[in-house]
Amino acid sequence: MHDIVQQSANFIDLNALSITFLFLVGFIGGLVSGFIGSGGAFVLTPGMMSLGVPGTVAVASNMCHKFPKAMVGAIKRFKYGQVDLKLGIVMAISAGVGVQAGIRLQQWILSTWGQAGSNLYVSLSFVVVLVVVGGYVFKDALKSSGTDGADKPAGLAKKLQGIHLPPMIHFKRANVTISLWFTVPVGFATGMLAATIAVGGFIGVPGMMYVVGVGGLISSATELVIAFLMGLAGSINWAMHGMVDIRLVLIILAGSLLGVQLGAIGTTYVKESMIKVVMATIMLIVAVSRALAVPQYLVQLNLMHLEQNTIDILGKISFVIMCIALLVGASIILGAMWKAKRAEMLLDEGIETA
Repeated sequence: MHDIVQQSANFIDLNALSITFLFLVGFIGGLVSGFIGSGGAFVLTPGMMSLGVPGTVAVASNMCHKFPKAMVGAIKRFKYGQVDLKLGIVMAISAGVGVQAGIRLQQWILSTWGQAGSNLYVSLSFVVVLVVVGGYVFKDALKSSGTDGADKPAGLAKKLQGIHLPPMIHFKRANVTISLWFTVPVGFATGMLAATIAVGGFIGVPGMMYVVGVGGLISSATELVIAFLMGLAGSINWAMHGMVDIRLVLIILAGSLLGVQLGAIGTTYVKESMIKVVMATIMLIVAVSRALAVPQYLVQLNLMHLEQNTIDILGKISFVIMCIALLVGASIILGAMWKAKRAEMLLDEGIETA
């Protein structure tokens, strides 16, 4: 374990530029988190890695900043009546088991292949998860964009809700009745992915929508409860192994706390299908950014050969695409909020004139 800590405790030097970048990444990550409930980790972990932070430290620090931010977002959206607390607690129990399994998997990869192997694992996992889940969510968002914007249960969720496998649980706020056993794999996968690459919400939110049958708005809000509970447990575990860089945690947390409240407010102005559009768009852009970072880890593991200039160029392009993802995500969310708010103001003016 001592060797693992020595390999992982490669904390980067911080300057004014990197601190500013981390604060902005934290703000937009919080904005996205408050809006789609996925923690914004898919922005934060690659964002830290693009500055040279080792994958394991980025994942651990990201998880540590997540639980206080998730708590703020959950409280805010609970006041809007969007949180199913019972569903959140049930999912968090199986997610907690998944977190412990994920931490052990990361430790095994680190001790076997070193930091380059861990970075490669994190980046490849990002690409696979982002492309598969992001592509599916985007397709579904396009399908529902021509409707009234309200979510309808997916075909798989309808079938699972029709299977009476005790114990059956009714979630009042989500208005869903389903067997406990169908929530367990969703929760476990959420926790495991959160501990290994810090993006549990990418599985948790779509899992609740397409497997359990919960609407997008309730899913994204309830995910914040799960993120708080499993983030707290996972952070304690990672910190005990010396993987948390508290400087990164405090900087991105400062930005996130501002963004998460704005993102939560944004959910009250847009259609539920817009949440899917934002989630899918950012996922697919970040997937391209992480894919361009993969070759450098393959070179470090002597699995391929590339000139250093080529690796440097790919790294810069990856960083630029990451910045584009941040700007696109923030623009879509803030633009949708402005458009909806303006329509509301025009409607009020029309009523007063009449």
